[in-house]
Amino acid sequence: MIKQAISYGKVVENVRSLLGSTVNVSVNLGRNKFETFEGVVSACYPALFTVSPTGKTRNKTSFSYSEVMCGRVQLDICG
Repeated sequence: MIKQAISYGKVVENVRSLLGSTVNVSVNLGRNKFETFEGVVSACYPALFTVSPTGKTRNKTSFSYSEVMCGRVQLDICG
């Protein structure tokens, strides 16, 4: 399947719209390994954003917008 072309600015705009929202985060670690957790998008900076997990099993994690753009990180709104 071919990925849709999306600009860097649009990715930043979409992530900033999730600020303060609870999301499901799916991270592709390579070699068919995925890690998923639930957290809150806690801060957005010019080059990256941070996600604070709702459980105490993980620490605050930061991701770059390019990781979302290339598909390594996926954010889904909890509903």
